[in-house]
Amino acid sequence: MSGQHTLPDLPYAYDALEPFISRQIMELHHKKHHQTYVNALNAAEQAYAKASTPKERIALQSALKFNGGGHINHSLFWKNLAPAKSENKGNGGSLHEGPLKKAIVEAFGTFDNLKKEFNTTTAGIQGSGWGWLGVNPQSKRLEIATTSNQDPLLTLTPVIGVDVWEHAFYLQYLNVKVDYLNAIWNVINFEEAEKRYLDAVGGAKL
Repeated sequence: MSGQHTLPDLPYAYDALEPFISRQIMELHHKKHHQTYVNALNAAEQAYAKASTPKERIALQSALKFNGGGHINHSLFWKNLAPAKSENKGNGGSLHEGPLKKAIVEAFGTFDNLKKEFNTTTAGIQGSGWGWLGVNPQSKRLEIATTSNQDPLLTLTPVIGVDVWEHAFYLQYLNVKVDYLNAIWNVINFEEAEKRYLDAVGGAKL
């Protein structure tokens, strides 16, 4: 059935990512922004189902892409975050020895190099968009990519996605996107990222 998408619950409390992402940002981002994408996607799908001409269907493509991407990307983003280990709240920011760390070292040399390259590439997005760490389906290696607006990542299988729309950080970090990008590594859920990595490379690659 079209138009049946719902807002997923967060896997943690709204204030769980503090001090790195404030409760106010998380509440607005989840309850307002993501809910808006869900509502608009449902409306666009229902309109598409009723559309009787190619022209009507074509007219709905941008709404489907924008709101569908917003829903897909944010659903991934929430799971991609976890309360910070540095604050004794959870496992956020902790990259343990294992397949994902090994793949990061293979692709970038060190974890710090990954963070620097990711932050530099993502900070360079003009306007709104997303920064991604993903698996190249051909080479099975990790690569960094960006998408604009709410476009979903289609060229790679996403492992980590970071929202760099202003609504994701402005209330706390103002216009200093780089401070937000530095901070978010403290709440990245690397256990979730490793699961996605293993799925992308074909299961339990040891």
